[in-house]
Amino acid sequence: MIKDIFTNFCSDVRDLLRWLRPGLGIKRWYAMILAGITMLGVGFAIALLDLYRTDSTNPTLLTILSYISLRFFPRLLRAIIFGGLGISLVIVGIYQLNRSLLRPFIRPGSDLFDQLTDFRLRESGAHIVAIGGGHGLSTLLRGLKNHTRNLTAVVTVADDGGSSGRLRESFGILPPGDIRNCLAALSNDEDMLTQLFQYRFSGSSELDGHSFGNLFITALADITGSFESAVAESGRVLSVNGRVLPSTLHNVNLVASMELPHSNNEVRVEGESKIPNMAGRVRRVWLEPDNANAYPPVIKAILNADIIVVGPGSLYTSILPNLLVHDLLSAIRVSRGVKIYVSNIATQSGETDSYTVHDHIVALESHVGERVFDYVLCNNNYQGDVGESSQWVRADTKTLSDEHTVYADLIDDGHPWRHDSAKLAQQIMNIYIKKAGA
Repeated sequence: MIKDIFTNFCSDVRDLLRWLRPGLGIKRWYAMILAGITMLGVGFAIALLDLYRTDSTNPTLLTILSYISLRFFPRLLRAIIFGGLGISLVIVGIYQLNRSLLRPFIRPGSDLFDQLTDFRLRESGAHIVAIGGGHGLSTLLRGLKNHTRNLTAVVTVADDGGSSGRLRESFGILPPGDIRNCLAALSNDEDMLTQLFQYRFSGSSELDGHSFGNLFITALADITGSFESAVAESGRVLSVNGRVLPSTLHNVNLVASMELPHSNNEVRVEGESKIPNMAGRVRRVWLEPDNANAYPPVIKAILNADIIVVGPGSLYTSILPNLLVHDLLSAIRVSRGVKIYVSNIATQSGETDSYTVHDHIVALESHVGERVFDYVLCNNNYQGDVGESSQWVRADTKTLSDEHTVYADLIDDGHPWRHDSAKLAQQIMNIYIKKAGA
């Protein structure tokens, strides 16, 4: 029985002492509260001492004060007893007060200390800029948000298909589809928000095919008066772990020059949604107009980044439309952050058929120049089925001989053609830590 009591006491003491660990940002407030209570205690002691001296003729009062002040113990022991009790009561009181105040915000089954520690660690985490679009960028963000809150997702605005394309044409706004996916991926309650944002209306000729998330952002754009304000407000309303920014605020279109099959002739294809559906091989892509400036907060984020990640995602229709924006590529080049290109796991039909990792890099460098990236991260697990229309993006001898190529098992075991968000994020952080320690 005594052993159990002692064990529980030690456990409680450890729980209290862990709140004094560095980095939580609460010791200073403990010290301030303790100093204030000490001042009150000194004032109260002075009042009692004055009462003791002025009413020394009252034996009953003297007896009561003697017992309250534990005068039958040595003075040093009394100081230790009262000091220890005071500190313990202060810490327990503050802890319970915090629990009561923060109860509405604590996730069920989670410990307040663990949540605070996790929040502080991620708040002081690396500044990361992730550039891309589509499901690849959402997967990346889903993993990175567990390592840092200092996340900026830079999204292409060249999408012209589906619900985004219809809203772009009807309301003259930038396509919200990829931004919607990123906001959902960065949300604290991702499962519910993803279901809500991905919900598509049916039955009505006007709403048929539109997703709720796209309409939500469109409505905010109308209320706030600008697309960028709508995206910022969406992030605040949804309490996302980071920011989602369009690569440019200009209305740009993606254009491709494609080589027709069994022919040396090339044909011009205009529109991001049409490129993968066009029979042929992509030779080159560009934006029209080609002088669109980058969104200034994007440039600032890139220049201040510790890590810049490009990919995964559709090479020609998600990644390159960002890098072709004026000034954005220049900002990446001059940034001191670690620059990582994440290769796709599987080829994409109509864009990168039969491409190896080296083919992806060659196509990328033919548009943006050489030596942009410090590292290339690619998958080395080829177990599973990637579907009939896709193939594994394998590392060839040219890529294997490059010391800046990093290989790892990155596949999602349930969907081998996709990246596993946790594996991908951990490998990126490993590269950053290795680079920082070099």
